[in-house]
Amino acid sequence: MRYLCAILCFAASVCLAVPDHLPDVVFRDLTDVPRHPLEPAEKDASVLVFFWQDCPVSNGYAPELNRIAASHTNCAFYIVQVDPDLTPAAAREHATQYRLSMPVLLDPKHQLVKLARATVTPEAVVFGKNGDVLYRGRIDDNYAAFGKKRASARQHDLIDALDAITTGQPVKFKETKAIGCVIQ
Repeated sequence: MRYLCAILCFAASVCLAVPDHLPDVVFRDLTDVPRHPLEPAEKDASVLVFFWQDCPVSNGYAPELNRIAASHTNCAFYIVQVDPDLTPAAAREHATQYRLSMPVLLDPKHQLVKLARATVTPEAVVFGKNGDVLYRGRIDDNYAAFGKKRASARQHDLIDALDAITTGQPVKFKETKAIGCVIQ
């Protein structure tokens, strides 16, 4: 009985320590518009794609990310640049060079990286209306390993997750392994 009480007390303390919602995080995008990347507002989900401007894997996904964002307008999309040394001017130049169509947020202190538990770039993390993570992982399986690109993707994990979310279905694979550049 004593062990049961100890377990219940521990479980209660753990549950009380976990916030019931994510903090209201506000970032300004490269055009100085305040954004709430963890809150989809009137959208079905908020999609954060973690990016490192010098990562060839991230940069290679720019056109695909633009296509996904254009076809899923019921989701809020953000590119989160994680390089602590990236200046706003360099980020604007990068966004122009790669024609990134979604708002770009700078995360030099890795606040969003920590909240989303992102580990590599590019990695997508999808937050639902309640602040819960609905999907975390790769955009697709175009990379079998770092530096080993397939001719074309066979699985489109992010699209599949977004399609499920927007139609009210459960996400089949809530987490996949993203392949790219390690966030340092």
